[in-house]
Amino acid sequence: MSNLFRRDPRAQWIARNRLHPLHVPEGQLVQRGPTGLLRKNVHAIGFIGPNGLKRIDRSGAAGSFKQLNRQPAQGSKSAAQEEIVLPLHKVANPDFYILVVVDGVSGRLSSHDRDILGLAHKLATQPATIENDAAFDKGTVDNEARIDVDVDVDLDAGAGAGVDPGERTGAVVAVFFDAITEEKLDTAGIDRLVNFEGNEYQQYNPEKRCADLYKLVNQINPKHILFPDSIHGGSDLGRRLAAKLSTTVAANVWKVNGNQIVCRGSAGKTDITRPITNIMLALEECNEPVSDTRHECKVLEQPLIPLPKQAPDQTLEQAITNTYEQKITDLGNESVNPNDINLAEAGFILSGGNGITDWDQFHHAAAILGATEGASRVAVDDGFMPRERQVGATGTWVTAKVYIAVGISGAIQHMQGIAQCEKVIAINTDDSCDMVKRADLSAIGDSQEILAALLALVNEQNGDFKRDLKGAVDDGQKKESNPTSELLGLKQHRATPKNAPEAQHA
Repeated sequence: MSNLFRRDPRAQWIARNRLHPLHVPEGQLVQRGPTGLLRKNVHAIGFIGPNGLKRIDRSGAAGSFKQLNRQPAQGSKSAAQEEIVLPLHKVANPDFYILVVVDGVSGRLSSHDRDILGLAHKLATQPATIENDAAFDKGTVDNEARIDVDVDVDLDAGAGAGVDPGERTGAVVAVFFDAITEEKLDTAGIDRLVNFEGNEYQQYNPEKRCADLYKLVNQINPKHILFPDSIHGGSDLGRRLAAKLSTTVAANVWKVNGNQIVCRGSAGKTDITRPITNIMLALEECNEPVSDTRHECKVLEQPLIPLPKQAPDQTLEQAITNTYEQKITDLGNESVNPNDINLAEAGFILSGGNGITDWDQFHHAAAILGATEGASRVAVDDGFMPRERQVGATGTWVTAKVYIAVGISGAIQHMQGIAQCEKVIAINTDDSCDMVKRADLSAIGDSQEILAALLALVNEQNGDFKRDLKGAVDDGQKKESNPTSELLGLKQHRATPKNAPEAQHA
């Protein structure tokens, strides 16, 4: 048989005709190039609509790798429908640790936390040098304490003894305080996880957290300790730990080059180059976040910290205060106007768009629900809302837990601004708009009628609750604790006082 290549005109015609029942999309959506980097096949993105035109869903409801292609006639699943599985980065026996204490606001990783985890991954995987080896021998505590820790505690069999300095591999240890609600920890670059969880961490107690971190540092002896240089408590906790360890701390770090770090000075106008330190307070965008690998996220046994002894007439909080000599007392929640909260930091947003016909009702609904008000660009341009309330790429990027979009169709700029929201609820008359496609829950109908029904339901529940509360008080069942939490079976949440650094973000 001849080895000459012979064209098949019919096969080529089927390959060009996307509407042909035998047409099979060519190539995978994501492939690895010759250098090992992930390369995206842009021609495989999207799906074929009913009119035969190619459509791309940019609503953000699904990643680009989940966009549908036309399936083959035999019914097999196309390559574009298969979710891409990132390669697993596994460190079985780390020679050293890079400790990252994340802010973890509401139990989630912020973009700042992910940038610092990316920096920690860089420090853990970069080739070791003679200077790095000397810095590792010094550690965050003295050599004698490090030897004692290596003898007493065997963590993943990693001691670094007998290992070539140029071949050392490290693991990133992330520390969370209180409950974790983040679902994608494995793609954030976390090799080991430590979670200090308990009622004592739900309030502002930096002395207790610093004492726990001090014991953890003495246990694993990390090579570097990274904190987010933010107002959520990371910068304060990093300085407290540095004072307790009697070591220096580098603040406003935004770049690490080998054994040198670059810090911002003079209100960000100048760069200061200095030798690398053990404790660093890093700024946002200090490094690219981890995006091309998965990590084990293996739970690391935290040091056993016994609860302080309680006197018969003492509560646990009072015992903790006396044991750790707390000088700051959490006074509990403080009611604030939701509109006084920065839109980028609000957890519950009610946003209005061109579909709002009664703005007085919208403002009343936001006040009753306790939500921060937002708006689309159309509503702002029409003068119904101020410019600082605009949500989107041309306004404010929001990261709310719950985002309610009322009468917003979903322009591409607006969808980009709410991409990081956890739950999106859409109220719209058009069931085919991009906002409804993006939403986790949709209510199709007139916005004025839906808001009126929502307010009626809230008022009804508040009336029933007040009657139950009044009956409990009349029966003499009122206690010193919060009666609202007891009647509803909820766990009381205590936020930070207004004089604490992160109080304005509660």
